[in-house]
Amino acid sequence: MNTSVNELTEASVQSLEFKGDALVVYLSDARTLSVPLAWYPRLYHGKPHERENYRLIAEGKGIHWPDLEEDISVAGMLMGRPSAESQASLSKWLDARAGQDEP
Repeated sequence: MNTSVNELTEASVQSLEFKGDALVVYLSDARTLSVPLAWYPRLYHGKPHERENYRLIAEGKGIHWPDLEEDISVAGMLMGRPSAESQASLSKWLDARAGQDEP
């Protein structure tokens, strides 16, 4: 599938939700993206309240989860690009979370 530059730069997030093991994103151009949470390990390992605490960034071109230190771009999702975080970085993040007290 070929994706034009306009498709990557014009679409913005209108809303999102989590359905089962997927992140579902509704775009301003009426498209709906559904991507597996497994593509984004920090979201996958996040608690529901952490996943729900997000904000749109760059005029809706991206999504930021402060509790999970995760940023995902619309362009990356449209191109089918999963997280590029290394296993070492993810392991360090998971270990740090394991030492935190439950809210």
